[in-house]
Amino acid sequence: MSKFSIIFLYFDPGLGAMIVQAIVAAAAGILLFSKNAWYKVKAFFGLIKDEEDTYDSIDIEEEDTERNDAS
Repeated sequence: MSKFSIIFLYFDPGLGAMIVQAIVAAAAGILLFSKNAWYKVKAFFGLIKDEEDTYDSIDIEEEDTERNDAS
């Protein structure tokens, strides 16, 4: 026997799937973290535009109920 022998490793399909899953999870984590970090940097420098609320309020105002009661 020689001092340096070749060791053959066995990778089953489960290990390959686990490696792919780890790579995809790392990429998704980096993407979400960087998006959040970039938003905080932009907010710090005031580069974020205030968006108007485009949805109507579904709450009933007190004035509306008073008008309906008087009718």
